[in-house]
Amino acid sequence: MKNKFNIVQLCIIVSISGMLSSSDMESVLEVGRDNQMLSAKSQDRIDTTERQTDKIINEYKAVSKQVEGLKLYNEQKRIQIAAQLELMDKLDEQLVQVVVMQRQIPPLAQRMLESLESFISLDTPFRIEERQNRIDLVRSSLAKPKVTASEQVRQVLEAYNIEAEYGRKIDTYESTLEDGTVVNILVIGRIGMFYQTKDEQSSGRWNNTTGTWDELPGSYRKPIRDGIRMAKKLAPTDMLMMPVVKGEV
Repeated sequence: MKNKFNIVQLCIIVSISGMLSSSDMESVLEVGRDNQMLSAKSQDRIDTTERQTDKIINEYKAVSKQVEGLKLYNEQKRIQIAAQLELMDKLDEQLVQVVVMQRQIPPLAQRMLESLESFISLDTPFRIEERQNRIDLVRSSLAKPKVTASEQVRQVLEAYNIEAEYGRKIDTYESTLEDGTVVNILVIGRIGMFYQTKDEQSSGRWNNTTGTWDELPGSYRKPIRDGIRMAKKLAPTDMLMMPVVKGEV
């Protein structure tokens, strides 16, 4: 473009050079040079403006992408906030229900404990002092205001679990009969409770109906002795032929 412009200028200068003096020619050339400089400056300004425009456009595109990303981020946050608000409403409802349940738990735990105590009083009286002490301990805990409702329920359920465990194991311990005789007590689940004197000469079975001990014949001396050894882990578990009253199993 510049070359063509120069050629045109040159042609014009050549065509009029015959009509102009040397001083006039110099003036014309000076004007041409000035025009070239102005044209070059104009082109520089155009190039600078174009670069600045491209920079602004690129910055605008980058900002537009950021704006779109922020719009998507804000939309996700609005969804999350709405879900959290809904969850807070549900938690408030559950909190109200929890408060109601907490008020109901202490009376429920008390009734459960009374039922367990009644069961123990009607059950075979093995380890009766130990079991009653456990009931008293739990009752004392229920009366303490600092004990939480969950802890109250836990203690009552633990007492129930211990009582249930008695029915699944064979146990033995030392006790004293009403006449002062020291004996070994054998408890086989809740199937039966038996005693045997230290010299193994006398054995008996607890009668739940009469609430007394029934003397057993000598044929049960060995089974009861073997059962006591099994409970003490002195002999492997084996079958025992024991007297069981019909309807108590």
